[in-house]
Order: sequence, then C-alpha cells, then structure tokens
Amino acid sequence: MRTHLLNDTTAEHYRRSVTEGVERVAAKLASTQRPFTGVTPDELAPVVAAVDLDKPLGDTAAALDELEDVYLRDAVYFHSPRYLAHLNCPVVIPAVLGEAVLSAVNSSLDTWDQSAGGTLIERKLIDWTCSRIGLGPAADGVFTSGGTQSNLQALLLARQEAKTDDLSKLRIFTSECSHFSVQKSATLLGLPADAVVSIPTDRTKRMQTVALETELMGCVSEGLVPMAIVATAGTTDFGSIDPMTEIAALARDYGAWMHVDAAYGCGLLASPTRRHLLNGIEQADSVTVDYHKSFFQPVSSSAFLVRDRSTLRHATYHAEYLNPRRTLEERIPNQVDKSLQTTRRFDALKLWMTLRVMGADGIGQLFDEVCDLASEGWELLAADPRYDVVVQPQLSTLVYRYIPESVTSPTLIDQANLHARKALFASGEAVVAGTKVNGRQYLKFTLLNPETTAADIAAVLDLIAGHAEQFLGENLVHAS
Repeated sequence: MRTHLLNDTTAEHYRRSVTEGVERVAAKLASTQRPFTGVTPDELAPVVAAVDLDKPLGDTAAALDELEDVYLRDAVYFHSPRYLAHLNCPVVIPAVLGEAVLSAVNSSLDTWDQSAGGTLIERKLIDWTCSRIGLGPAADGVFTSGGTQSNLQALLLARQEAKTDDLSKLRIFTSECSHFSVQKSATLLGLPADAVVSIPTDRTKRMQTVALETELMGCVSEGLVPMAIVATAGTTDFGSIDPMTEIAALARDYGAWMHVDAAYGCGLLASPTRRHLLNGIEQADSVTVDYHKSFFQPVSSSAFLVRDRSTLRHATYHAEYLNPRRTLEERIPNQVDKSLQTTRRFDALKLWMTLRVMGADGIGQLFDEVCDLASEGWELLAADPRYDVVVQPQLSTLVYRYIPESVTSPTLIDQANLHARKALFASGEAVVAGTKVNGRQYLKFTLLNPETTAADIAAVLDLIAGHAEQFLGENLVHAS
C-alpha cells in the first residue's frame, strides 16, 4: 500500500496516474457538446449505490472507468456555452495548473511551519486585492472557502466592534436582494430573529438609501444599535450594485460597520472599462470577494478583507501546539491568526498562477466580455414579445419570464415557466436558473462564459418558449 503514498520513490507513479486522469478529463471536455446529460437522481443513484467501497479495484485505469459511470459522464459542465444557470464560471488553465500543484504539495496555510512561501504568496495576493479596492495601508485579510464564510467573519467582527454587549439590541441592515448568508450569519452569531432589517430596493434592484436612513433613525430612536450595514456589489439574482458611497456616509453617521459583499462583482476590480461601478467600495470596513465567480478560478478561491488589520484579532486564538503567543513576538506569520478555519488549502496559488500567466487585464477583459454579452441579451429579451425582463443588467445576469400571448392566469404562467426550466434541464440542451420576483416565477441567465454568444441566448429562449407552449397547450386541452 505504500506505493500509493506520494513521495520521492513514487514520483513516476504519480506522474503516470495524474497524466492518465488529465487525459480522461481532456477527452471528456473535448467531446462534451451539452452542459448536462439529463440524468435523473433516480437513474444515477443505483449506479453509485452499486459501488462496493470495501472492494477496491486496485487499478487506476479501472477506477477511472468506473468514475466515468458515476460522475464524469453525467457531470454538469460549466465550460459549455449553454450553461447559463448559477454563479459558476468556466476556469482558466493557469488556475487549474495551480490546483494540481497545490493538491500534490498539500501545504496547509494555517502556520508558517506548514507552508513557508505559501503564506507569503497568500499575503501578497491579499495586499494586491486590498490595493485594487483602495482600503489603505492598514488593510489586511485572509483567503476563505467562499462568500458565506467571508460574510460570517465580517459580521463577527462587526458584532465585536459594536458599542454594546447586549446582542438583543444589535441590528444589521441589508438589501432585500442581498445574499441569504447575511441572515444565516446573524443566526450563527446568536443575534435575535429580527436582527436583520431588510431594506427595499428601487426599480434597478439597488438598495434605497432613503429607506435605509429611515430605518437607521428608527433603530436609534428605539434604543437599538446599528451593528452593520451590508451593501451588495453584485446581487445573486440581478447583479445589482448598491450605492456604496451613499451607504458609507450613512454608516459613518450612525457608527455602523460597513461591509460590502462583492462576491460576484469583484471581477470589476480587474476590469479595464467598468471599475468605476465599484466606486465607494474603498470606504468599506470589510469586503468579501469570490475569485471563483468572476476571476474564473476553480472552487474554492475567496477572500475576506478589512480596512483595519487590528480588527482581525476578533478571530484570533492561540494554542501552544500550533500558534503560541510567542510567535507574535518572533514575527512569525501564521495565517490562522486571522482565519475562522484552521487547516486551510493553498487556494491562493491558483490566483497567483493566473496573474503571473494572464495578468489582471486578461481576467478583466474576460469579465467585460460577459457583461457585454448580458447587454446583448437584454436587448434580445426587451425586443422579444414572448418575454418580460425585469431589469437592465449592471453585471452579467438577466431575470425574465415567458409571457404567453393568450394565457392570462398568473398561476398557469408561473407553472409554464417552472416547467420550461425543468424540461430544458431534463433535455440536457441548456441549463438556466430560476427565482421569484414579487412572488411570481421567473427564469435567470447567469452569464459567466465568454464563449457564450448572443446566438446561444436566442436559441435557448426559443427552447424555453417551446417547452412552455407545449405545457400550456396540454393544460388548456385538459382544462377544456
């Protein structure tokens, strides 16, 4: 069994095994024409269940053959131009190379004595991102597993920095379109059920600062404490960017921590043409970025950043067996001092390789392309009488729904849109997302693939209309 351990004596075995795996995946990518096969859970579950994990195959080729049946054949492939659903991007090759390197070396980024140069690379990338944001010379941060963890850490620091120890008095203000992790974080932090105050949005789905100020005034008048304001730079459904400059002014006036969830919109930090859309982010106390959304990185690659590095102390604990206090005096850089995680992958290497091969402008140009595509998609939808589109995009999402010419029942229209999404997914020809707007069922394109074209969007719209029309036709026949 020792022949399977990666070390100096098994380097050739490692090379052959990984090469065989890469060749399988490369062949799969080259031959996959659709984002999905349409397999159902009931069809695939028995195949996986039949695998006896107590009887190893003993051979890499046989294991890869089996993997084809249980995973590779039916995986959802984000590189397909007609994968248009969630915030999943196709990944760039330098980042995949970085993934291969970090997995093999397997550094853990909690302490210097487990990572050495990995720690310095991560710190360099944190400094680079903070500089792109404009957080100032005292800024710092750490890589995280994703936006949910980053938002949790932001609100943890905000709670600890708040001007009261009475958790029942703390309030968080965020847009009605913000990510659910704000509510989840409040629960995890022991805040009351009504701690998160939802602020309405305008017709462009951006937080209404007039409504925010009204709620802040009411909060103070009731003897409550504005703990944090969470602005969103790229909402999940609409890609809308809250007015951060105005929100920052209110945060200062009311002594609230300002956090910007830029998990989606962070790609604008590298954009050669759209960086101005993030104006005001530099005034935040903390920022979430997800490189695995708009920097075209493999999951996971995310970071949490703060204006004042001293606030990270709220996540610091010392253990003699890992990061004893004396290491602070010895100026040993232990990233665990800043992180909610202990053992942590060297995910920063993927972004490092991407920047060293492609450069920031290369990433930004790709993100600009999908934003341009969303503008084309908006024009298609706005001109198509079959569809109602909610809002013109700031980033790369489009929320819309099929509106039949002769059917007026809102419930039936909802059902037709839901059916169309499911039928399209089952066909494997394309994948789109769904959401609700004002209680009604809508569909969503999340455009993160520069290979997708306006022709792809038009073709998918035709497919959706076909599925919806078939559903309505069948239901109208049954009703009559």
